[in-house]
Formats: sequence, structure tokens, C-alpha cells
Amino acid sequence: MAQRLKTDWILFSTVLAMVVLGVLLVYSASSIMAQMDQRYRSAWHFVERQAAWAVLGLMVMMTLKKTHYRRLQTPAVAFSAISVALLLLGCVFFADPANHRWLRFWGPLGIQPSELAKPVLVIFLAFFVTWRARAINHPRYTLVPAAMAVGLVILAVVVADLGTAIVLGAAAAIVFFVAGLEWRYCAVVAALALLGVVLFVAAKPYRSARVVKFFDPQFKLVEKFDPQGRLKDYLQKSLVTRDTNYQLEQSQIAMGAGGPAGLGFMNGKQKLLYLPEAHKDFIYAVAGEELGMFGSAGLLIGFGIIFWRGLRIAVRMSDDFGRYLALGLTVVVVVQGFMHMSVVLGMMPTKGIPLPMISYGGSSLLSTLASLGMLMNIAEHAG
Repeated sequence: MAQRLKTDWILFSTVLAMVVLGVLLVYSASSIMAQMDQRYRSAWHFVERQAAWAVLGLMVMMTLKKTHYRRLQTPAVAFSAISVALLLLGCVFFADPANHRWLRFWGPLGIQPSELAKPVLVIFLAFFVTWRARAINHPRYTLVPAAMAVGLVILAVVVADLGTAIVLGAAAAIVFFVAGLEWRYCAVVAALALLGVVLFVAAKPYRSARVVKFFDPQFKLVEKFDPQGRLKDYLQKSLVTRDTNYQLEQSQIAMGAGGPAGLGFMNGKQKLLYLPEAHKDFIYAVAGEELGMFGSAGLLIGFGIIFWRGLRIAVRMSDDFGRYLALGLTVVVVVQGFMHMSVVLGMMPTKGIPLPMISYGGSSLLSTLASLGMLMNIAEHAG
């Protein structure tokens, strides 16, 4: 008799509620700006696109929810998927020479290959680590090939998007750690990751300026080491208005203005051209201002539920592939969510990264819902 699969209704309802809330917040955060901008001239410009991506994303999520996760446990799927992701990441470098982010198909329609790379890399990692389970600490047969594959993906992403590269690195590190990577190798990986972050921050002057201004807003510490002011001038020349602490200050004003209960849906003030990218990288601030502490805490709880259910699924899995896949997918979604909220709350330097299921962006929404669809299917087969 076939086993009856049980849907994780807690996870499913949490995801559905967050998608709906995301569409509403995108409308609230973007409607006035879109109406005033001559490029759009319609308050519905962004929300119509977000709603369309939400429908498509939910369809993909339900399809993957009904697709047995073990169908992904083949070399054809794992190696083909990561090859396609690397190909697209290479193409975007030339197709979008200014930002290295977008592949445009027709007009505004396009995708961000870095978003596609997130679920693809997790699938590859789960397959590869399971495949090499008995030799997880073997440098030649496991560590070097894995480092090459993961390193290529992260290197291709980090050129334009350091935040997403950090999310990918976190997923890879946690999967290998849980799989039994020895502490000495963990230490080497941590050191290389830290060195890489420092190098890529230093490679872009505006990134360096953001980090310095986060820890030393008035450049007082910098002046002690550089009394002639050369470093200060260099950093300030790399900044434009959107790259300073202005966004952080405006987001904190929004969070404080919301109070416990918020100003009410559509009644926020900071989105009125005070807070740049309010519907994207700082949408959590809009939620805090309009929905208050209770609303922003609700979003935090939502990601907490995804984290809880994801870990629960991983612990209860009887096979390694399902365990590592569930763990990686959970880490990708939750780490990105916590990074976004940390930036808005001033807990880390300003970094443009969308809030999964909430921020405007079709590629991010589609990637997130695809990841959660796979996670839901794994939940149905958990013991």
C-alpha cells in the first residue's frame, strides 16, 4: 500500500502568507514613486509584475512540491544544472557590462543568473557530498573538485553581488560541516572565505567606503592613521548619495516612526522619495513603519518558522541527499532574509540584498519559491 504523503501545512501556510504580504508591501512601497516617475506613470507598475511573478513562482513551487526530490539525485541533473548556471553567469558578464547582473530577453523581461545559482548550487552540493560521503575529507577526490565547482560559482557571482556570494558560501560551508568536514579543513575554508571577503570589499572602493563609514561614520579613526586625509578623500570620491549611510539613517527613522502598531498600510512617509529602493533593498523598513513592531516581528517570526521547519525536516530525513538538500535550501532562504533585516536595522554595513518573498524582484521570488517547493517535497518524505 502506497504511503500517504503529508503536507507540512505550517511551512506551506507561512510561505503563502509571506508571498501575499510581499505583494501588498511592494504596492505600498512603490505605488507613489511609480506614479510620479515618467518612466512608469502608473501606481500599479511594480505590483502587477510582482503579482505575475508570484503566480508563476507558486506554480513552480507546487510543481516541485509534487516532484520527488530523489529525481534530482542524478549526475545528469546536478552537473547539467551547475553547468547551465555557470554558462549564464558567464554570459551576463558580457550581456550586462555595466552591472553584470541581468540577462534581458525582451524589454524589461529578464532574469538574474545569480538568483538561479542559489538552488542550483544547493542541489549540486547535496548530490556531490552524498556521492563522496565515505571520502568527505579526501583532498584529491572530494575537497579539490568541490572547491573548484563552488569557487567558480561564487567567483562568478561576487563580481556583481557580494551579498548573494556570501549566502552561497554560507550554504556550502554548513552543508560540508554537517557532512563531517574535519575541523582543520573548516579552519582553512573560514580563513580563505574571510580573505576573499576582504579582497572583494577592497576591490570596489564603494564597498570599502560603506564598511568604513559603517564603523567610522566621521572618519575619526581613519584620520588617526591617515592624518593627510588621502584615504578619506579616496573613499568619499567613490561614494554617491545612495552609497552613504543615508539609506540606513532613513530606514532607522522609518522603523522608529512605526512604533508598536505602525502608521497603517499605505501611510508610511519614508517611502515618499526619502528612502531609495524602498520596494527592493529596504522593504523591511517600510514594513516596520506601516505595520509597526508587531508587523516587522511577524516577518522575523516567518523566517524563524522556515528555519525551524527546515531544520526539523533535515534532522528527520533518513537519507543523506534529502538531509543536505533540505539544510542547504533552508540556509539560503533564511540567511538572506536575516542579512536583509540586519542591514535595515543597522546591524551590518549597507548591502543591497532583497528580502525573500517580500522585496520586488521576479528572479528572487521565483528562486525562493522553487527552493521552498523542493523543501516541502522533502518534508513529505521525512520520517
